[in-house]
Amino acid sequence: MRMADRMSRLGTETAFEVLARARKLEAEGREIVHLEIGEPDFDTPKHVVAAAQKALADGWTHYGPAAGLPQLREAIAARVSASRGIAVTPDQVVVQPGGKPTMFYAMLALLNPGDEVVYPNPGFPIYESVTNFLGAVRKPVRFVEEKGKIRWDLNHFKSQLSDRTRLVITNSPHNPTGSVLTGDDQIELAAMLRDRDLVVLADEIYCDILYEGRHVSIASLPGMREKTIILDGFSKSYAMTGWRLGYGVMPQALAESITRLGINCHSCVSSFSQVAAVQALNGPQDDVRKMVAEFRARRDLIVAGLNKLPGVTCCMPQGAFYVFPNITGTGMGSKPLADALLQDAGVACLSGTSFGAFGEGYLRFSYANSQEKIKKALANMEKFLADGRAKRIA
Repeated sequence: MRMADRMSRLGTETAFEVLARARKLEAEGREIVHLEIGEPDFDTPKHVVAAAQKALADGWTHYGPAAGLPQLREAIAARVSASRGIAVTPDQVVVQPGGKPTMFYAMLALLNPGDEVVYPNPGFPIYESVTNFLGAVRKPVRFVEEKGKIRWDLNHFKSQLSDRTRLVITNSPHNPTGSVLTGDDQIELAAMLRDRDLVVLADEIYCDILYEGRHVSIASLPGMREKTIILDGFSKSYAMTGWRLGYGVMPQALAESITRLGINCHSCVSSFSQVAAVQALNGPQDDVRKMVAEFRARRDLIVAGLNKLPGVTCCMPQGAFYVFPNITGTGMGSKPLADALLQDAGVACLSGTSFGAFGEGYLRFSYANSQEKIKKALANMEKFLADGRAKRIA
């Protein structure tokens, strides 16, 4: 079957490929510690599940408005207004089946071939994938290690801007590094962007999983709200990955275009899940706080353990649930080491290059697994690196 040429430009997520390889090894009787998938290992809060069950029983099983149920859009507008310190109205909110549609539809609506997209690298691989798919021009921005932290290289960012820049993508807290754009970083970014004819896609899906300070959205800065799309959702904060619920907050004219794309693609989001999502936002937040506290403990555990491994150094992340250790001291490249850890040490992780070329020299571990499993992974990696197998493979 002959495929359209553009399909050759569409990428994927390596995490699911590594998961498949890990599952195959498990089927062969191997024990694998899963640190590859970016998914909270907690249950959806019980009151949210109960709300979905009641909604089903009450008949919320039919089509709803393409942009989302009014009560959910109102709840999202209120939450985003309070958390970002901006005035948001429900007609600026579009509910989507997950976070990715906000990203994909926004890029479809805004980009023509030849337009330039500035985005983080390493970064969520779909940014680059969709840029390629649409025939836009990639302008990746690297990260640097400074004073024990990984942060976006703002000097490199500035050099990547041009008169052809149409879209800038930010992600804070950041996947894969766990780094955070500080308030000062956001102010500096806004100063570079507010007078340009472009749009900012602020991927803030991990904004509730923050270990220090407070989340600052670029949309809250002068001159930025009217040119910013906030991407957020329920997958990470409420452990609702399988529910497929996300949303975008954006200028009303763009919301209308993105709603039209949704009508052409998925019609609407399931009604009963949206009713439950209202309870996630308006109900008790105890489960979110408990989850973040446990993630903090796991973060501290895995960072300390990684820094004891030969040839490995690891900065302390400020958000999300990922660590991004520097493995250049092992003498191995990112992908060979990630492959070897899976095959020989029973630890599933991702190569830094899964998130872009600038990720060479790093690995990504998700600590969305128990402390017991993290300890086992660290012990397995220590044995693998200490007995010289890594050097022989290299």
